[in-house]
Amino acid sequence: MKTKYSMVKEYILSKILDGTFKPNQKISSESEYMKQFNVSRHTVRLAIGDLVSQGYLYREQGAGTFCADRKNIMNSASVVNQKNIAIMTTYISDYIFPSIIRGAESVLSQQGYQVSLFSTNNDHEKEKQFLQQILTQHFDGVIIEPTRSSISNPNINYYLSLEKSQIPYIMINSYYDELEPLSLTMDDEAGGYKQTEHLINLGHKNIIGLFKTDDIQGNKRMKGYLKAHRKNNLTIDPTNIITYFTNEKGTKPLKELSRLLDNSTEERPTAIVCYNDELAIKLLDVLRERNISVPHDMSIVGYDDSFLAKVSEVKLTTIAHPLSEMGSKAAEMILSLVKGNKPLTRKNESIVYEPELIIRNSTISINNQEEEMPI
Repeated sequence: MKTKYSMVKEYILSKILDGTFKPNQKISSESEYMKQFNVSRHTVRLAIGDLVSQGYLYREQGAGTFCADRKNIMNSASVVNQKNIAIMTTYISDYIFPSIIRGAESVLSQQGYQVSLFSTNNDHEKEKQFLQQILTQHFDGVIIEPTRSSISNPNINYYLSLEKSQIPYIMINSYYDELEPLSLTMDDEAGGYKQTEHLINLGHKNIIGLFKTDDIQGNKRMKGYLKAHRKNNLTIDPTNIITYFTNEKGTKPLKELSRLLDNSTEERPTAIVCYNDELAIKLLDVLRERNISVPHDMSIVGYDDSFLAKVSEVKLTTIAHPLSEMGSKAAEMILSLVKGNKPLTRKNESIVYEPELIIRNSTISINNQEEEMPI
């Protein structure tokens, strides 16, 4: 639980870092903070005193307390010689992220840079906390995987503070469009299209699509799913589209797929397009519970070509993700920015990877499915 002192200090610091308090602007009085947080004057003075000693505020006798110019902090010798890069992703220890991080670390360590890792768990509040930490600890640059990138981001001011502080950043997997940052992404619309087209080419017409839509990737993959149907003049059954948010990923897709399969009064779906491999593996349990065999009763396509696509008894047909290649290229790009070889934001130099379909044994033609069905 946070102390009252830390609450006051973090509040004032957040207003400095997100640009609410401008350099040389007077902040609220001690009495106002006492009333706002229901704390003693001593607590407020401790919080403000810490920020003064750290160079974020300064006092003028008889006039009050003012926001300092952070350029003076950034230009100190101790900051210039740190050689630290931050990597902030939605997750660190699972799925595709270790491979991406290893790719970046290998390049950065060779150049003498220390790497600090931050995991937001796809939560905006954690993203805010880490951005504050990055701003206060004066990293040379930041590699960022955006948090819930399809939703209006409440932390844009912190990214503008990075730019104002001349801390370069690039984004991977997706990006906040309003910032137009350098980024490394996949063509997720084309990826979703290839997933679906592969199934259509195998003769499947009744195809379920499951997409995580609080990230741009999921929305684009769903768009590709829809385009593939339209190009092939296939009617889209709205009930076949299942969407979910990050906090629902362990429950809603499984529950909705179960409901859809149990309520199929007419022709049952014969194929599934998944947001990623992680979801595909979870859905296998739902299918097993109903004695639905993959691929003989149901074809399924994943996304990312993660290690999960190969470790299950069903080897997944999936879309390849550049993984460590993306990480190493991101590291090269951020170092180029740090060394001043490129301006902070040049969207036209961003990298978009073309998706590649990896075909394994989780998909077969509808004719083969019918041949395998018992009479």
